[in-house]
Amino acid sequence: MVAGWEWDDTLFAGTAAYYRRGRLPYAPGLADVLAEVLELAGRGRLIDVGCGPGVVALSLAHLFGEIVGLDPDREMIAEAGREAVERGVAEKARWVRARAEELPADLGTFTVAAFAQSFHWMDRDLVAATVRGMLRPGGALVHISDLKSETRTVDGLPYPAEPCAAIDELIRHYLGPVRRAGRGVLPRGTPGGEAAVFARAGYSGPERHVVPGGQALERTCDDLVAGVFSMSYSAPHLFGSRRDEFEADLRQLLREVSPAGRFSERQPSTEVFVWWKDPR
Repeated sequence: MVAGWEWDDTLFAGTAAYYRRGRLPYAPGLADVLAEVLELAGRGRLIDVGCGPGVVALSLAHLFGEIVGLDPDREMIAEAGREAVERGVAEKARWVRARAEELPADLGTFTVAAFAQSFHWMDRDLVAATVRGMLRPGGALVHISDLKSETRTVDGLPYPAEPCAAIDELIRHYLGPVRRAGRGVLPRGTPGGEAAVFARAGYSGPERHVVPGGQALERTCDDLVAGVFSMSYSAPHLFGSRRDEFEADLRQLLREVSPAGRFSERQPSTEVFVWWKDPR
């Protein structure tokens, strides 16, 4: 948890409808890497903490006997449930609306706990310790994120890159220079240093794995608009009565960069840290 900032239930309000379309996927080999490293074979239980619309939990559903997604946002949980039905895995999926700080919440024990770019929103020391107590002997906590250190270019691809700097400037024009987060602000962003938190909680590790990306992706104006509205710092409700005005300006910016309405992107690589409950 960030000093001076308190979580509130508007943090991702209104973003669920945009999340799956707007966010770039994790690297396509993620499930295979986890299956090998964690020796998964369709048994055991997964809990995805801060699951959002179930992106990670559903992509790993075939590796477990049961998946549980936990998120405090009602709309995120509803989206996850709908997607589970569409994928035909609703019978093995359970979606729980709760904050991570409310664990263990009588959910039982798990083979694997996953945090996919969600851990920084939580009371990290409390949650790390609680989740370790929920893991079965030999269980693992998996921290998943885009690989932040890589440089991705669109050289050789047919369309311009997303104008990230210009979009960020437009957001600042509407919402001010300090990053918004729910009803509060994050002047210094979200915290890092996860390794120290997990070590303090008694985990063993980590084992680091990088799932390579680099695949060429094509994105539309609608995809990029969805991406903006999927973020906590530019959630639709933050714009208030100027939401439509902001979207019109955003679409105009995108048309100026790419009159064809198409943008090129490269798939990010995915970085995975595996922390074991017990010494290995």
